[in-house]
Amino acid sequence: MQTLVGWHIEMEFREEGARTAAAALLRLGDGSELRAHGYTSRHPSDPEQLRVGEEIAAARALNDLASQLLTKAHGEIQQVSPIPTHPLS
Repeated sequence: MQTLVGWHIEMEFREEGARTAAAALLRLGDGSELRAHGYTSRHPSDPEQLRVGEEIAAARALNDLASQLLTKAHGEIQQVSPIPTHPLS
C-alpha cells in the first residue's frame, strides 16, 4: 500500500542592518511542532545582498530543524525498542 505524506515548512526572515535571522516552523502529522532558528551577519565590506543572507540563515535554521528531527526520531525508536540504540546523526 502506498501512502503519500507531506510536510510544509514555514520560513520567516528578519533583517536588521547587516544581520539576517530566519525562523522555521514545521508541523508534523502527529500534531507536534518543531521550531528552529538560523542567523548570519554580513561583513561591513561585503555588498548588500539580502537574498544571500536569507539563504544562509535559512540553511542554518534547516540544519537546526534536521537535528531536532533526528533527536525526535531517536526518542521514538527508544520508546519501542528493547535494545538501547545509538543517537542518530
